[in-house]
This record gives sequence, C-alpha cells and structure tokens, in this order.
Amino acid sequence: MPTYPSYVNGEEIHSEKYAYTVSGRAALEDVFASLTLKRQLEQGRLDARAARGKVVGRCAVADAATVDAAVRAAADAAPRWAAFPLERRVRAARLVRERLRRHRAELVEVLVAEGTPRALAQWQLAGMAEASGDETVNWCAGQLHQEFRHGPRRLIVRRVADGVVCVNPPQNAPAASAMFASTALLAGNALVVRAPRSGPLGVMYVLRELVAPALADVGAPPGVLNVFCARPGPVLRSWLDSPLVNDIFYTGGVERGLELQAECVARGKKPVLELAGNDCVVVWRDADLDLAAEALTEAFYGSGQICMVPNQVVAHPEIADALLERLRAAAAALRPGYPEDEGALLSPVLRSERFFAHVRDAVAQGARLVHGARRLEVDGTVSDTGPFLEPTVLRVDGLVACRDVAAVREETFFPVLPVVVPEPGSDEELLEGVIAHVNANRYGLRNSLWARDEGVIEEFVRRVGNGGLLKVNDSHIGFLPYLPTHGGTGLTGGVYGEANYLALRTSHLQGVSIADGVRPRSAVLDAYAALT
Repeated sequence: MPTYPSYVNGEEIHSEKYAYTVSGRAALEDVFASLTLKRQLEQGRLDARAARGKVVGRCAVADAATVDAAVRAAADAAPRWAAFPLERRVRAARLVRERLRRHRAELVEVLVAEGTPRALAQWQLAGMAEASGDETVNWCAGQLHQEFRHGPRRLIVRRVADGVVCVNPPQNAPAASAMFASTALLAGNALVVRAPRSGPLGVMYVLRELVAPALADVGAPPGVLNVFCARPGPVLRSWLDSPLVNDIFYTGGVERGLELQAECVARGKKPVLELAGNDCVVVWRDADLDLAAEALTEAFYGSGQICMVPNQVVAHPEIADALLERLRAAAAALRPGYPEDEGALLSPVLRSERFFAHVRDAVAQGARLVHGARRLEVDGTVSDTGPFLEPTVLRVDGLVACRDVAAVREETFFPVLPVVVPEPGSDEELLEGVIAHVNANRYGLRNSLWARDEGVIEEFVRRVGNGGLLKVNDSHIGFLPYLPTHGGTGLTGGVYGEANYLALRTSHLQGVSIADGVRPRSAVLDAYAALT
C-alpha cells in the first residue's frame, strides 16, 4: 500500500494516525461499506491488509508539532531560496514540467484511484502543464525582474518573495491546486502545504514525486517545500497565529474565504483567495451553435463541482430554441460511470438537497425544466438514492429579473445549467443589456462569448471587465500558455482578486538603483532641471 509520511525540512515524519483513501470504484459499489472501512482503518480497529484491493493508499496525519515544524522549516529556508539566482528557480520549474511529462500516466492513475474520472484527471494535468510550461514560466520570470539603463545608473524593477506561503487546497481538485501552488516557488517563496484528508494521495504525489526532486536537483534548501495531511480548522488557526507566516493561499467556499481574508489582514498577512465561480457564457445570434453547445456541456464536468465550468448562459432570443435543443441532446448523452471508465465525466454528489432546492426554486419562478433533475445509479438508471445527479438544463425567460432565480444568481456547484433568454429587442439593446449583466455578476472567474460578428466581439472584449479570464469562441475550461489558469474578481478572489499568477501574487514590487559616480546633491536637482 502506498504510504506517504509528512514531509518537513526534507525529512519524512511518520505518525501513529493515518488517513486512508478508499478507491473510487469501491466507494461507488458500496458507499456505506467504504465509509465504514475507512473509519475502522483510521481508528485502528482493522488491519490494513484486510482492505487490500479497496484501499489505494494512506497518508500520515500530522500532529500540532509537525504543523509547527513545517512553518519553522519554511521560515528558515525562505531567505536562502530567495537569494538563489532567478535562473536556477526557473530551471527548477522546467524540471517540474519535465517530470510531469514523464510521470503523466502514473499521476492520472493516482487521481483515478482517488475517484477522479479519467477524463477529468487528464484535463487537470493539462492545466498543470500550462501553468508550468516554458511560455508561462518565462513570462512570469520577466515580470519578476526587469533592468534599465538611465545615464550612470542601473535601474532594477523586481518582485521580492513574500517568504512563507501556506497553502490550503480544496477537496474537489487538491492535486491540481497543490501543483498550481508550487508556482509560488518561482518567486523565491518557501511552501507549507496541507493535503486534505479526503484526497491526500494526489497532493503528496505531485509534491513528493514531481516538485521535491526538481528542487533537490537545483540544490534548494530542504525546508523550501513542506507537506502534511491534517484537518483544516486547527491548521489554518495555527497559520494565522504564527508570526512566521507571510501569505495564506486559500481555496474554498466564499463565506469562510472572506472571513479568512479579514483575519489575515488584521494580522498583517497577505490573503490569496481562490473561491467560487459563477461563470457566464454568452451565445450571440450568429454563433456556431454546435461548437457553442459542445463548450457549454463543460458545465457538467465533474458534475459541476469545479469552480471554472460554465454556470449560466445568456442566449440571443433568435437562437435560444435551437441552442436549448442541442443542449438537451448533449445532456441526455452524458452517462455516469466508474472513474476508470473512458469518457466518464460525472462525479458522485454526496449532498444533493441544495441541487433539488435550486431546481424547485427556478421552476417556481417560471423557469422550464428542459432536461434532467433526477438521481442516477452508476449504470445510468434512474434511482431515488443514486449517487449521481442527472445533467440538468433550465430555461429562464427574461434578462432583467433572471437573478431572482438562485441558480442564476449563485454558484451552484452542481450539474445544472440555466439558459437565460433575454427579452426581444434590437441587437444594440440586447448587447448593452448582456454586457451589463456580465459585469454585474458578483463573482468573477471566467466569462465566454460565442459570436462571429467582429463588432460584437470587439465591444464585448473592450467593455467586459469582470473576471480573471475571457474566452471568445473557445473552450471555456481549456488552458492556454501565457494566460492565467486561476483567479478573478469579486467573490471569486475577494477584495484583492485578479488573474492569479501565483509567483506574482506572493511577491511584492521593489525598485533598485545602482549608480556610478553620481553626486547626491545633483541627483536631487537633476529631475527638476529636466523640466526646464
């Protein structure tokens, strides 16, 4: 059985307690038995050998001393790592990308074993690859250090590492988030990462098997990377209390994230937030409807339990019926499956009460159920107790009051896609209303447009300022070099929200002047003299 101890200051720390990961297939075959098995193993009431074939790995559960030791190790290593030449830190990032390429098949299998559908695991690796790709790394490196000549002076504008960055990945995609967090190393920060008990194996794999060896290859101090598995509450509290912690990178729900933001600011720490998304996709009357519908079905990846999938659609009234028919057929074609099944995209939804409440709320306010809103078993049959939710499409008529419908107003985190059809009007009036709707979204992760009219595209791109990423006639969830993979405005990123290049978010600007033969008095007067 693969076993990962805590990893602190380059050393493995074992524990008397372990978090066990039951395979995704076993969990689907019998949820109650799997939870019982996990509980018995973690309470020490069952020998791990008895769970062979159902348990895919275990991770040591860190105690308070280990959590504290990780922060102290990072604080000791951070200034030494920041002093490394930027070129060596860039080389480490490239080595991580190369190890990701070589170990991609093995990492996919780890994620599948944890319960991630294979197609989603491959998508997550694509995001990891772009975040660590040469184009993106080189662009970030260029932002970290720039030099200019100004007479007898050498001027430098650079970003300096904040120091100790503590990372709290989410439960829905912890390995991908941990890999993204490792990009903060490029700026010269040291990392402390808490692997969630619900899915620690992928986190441990990417950090121990991909990132740690790359750091060792460039001679990084051992405390630059520290990772352990533990409950979030006590760990976050210890990070807030520690004077050694500089930044906390938190991915999770809006309510707790905004509370944490306030606590960080009150204690002089920088909050970097990745919270909810309520992404909007606009489909104009001249859009390629087949391609637009294909992109919109990305709303159902992972059963909608991914923050960056489409959450709402605004469809031009002239094409709304045709688009809805395509979406109905596409949603009906999606089927549940075991994580290892080729083509499986849906994930189990453990708590579905709010999903059905959203559907009831929408219908009560006049929305029409186009497809879905039932529970499904793993073989696709309808069931009152199935672990999957059927991909659901709703039609909501009227743009003016559409946010009265909770499924439009809020991030649902379920496989439900409301399609808003605005009131008829001229194209100028419709475009004005649609842009206002997108910019008024309280969330701001990603937005998309499907249109052929270059004037519409230009107006949309020029005026839509909400969100960290804007896609036009493209996959909504696809990853691209140079562009950010995460980050956004509003409830997505808190009051400091923006596109999230983590190496830049976990560093601060500094200006440097190195002069040769300059008289101080003249330096004061030169700028004034230049005005005459």
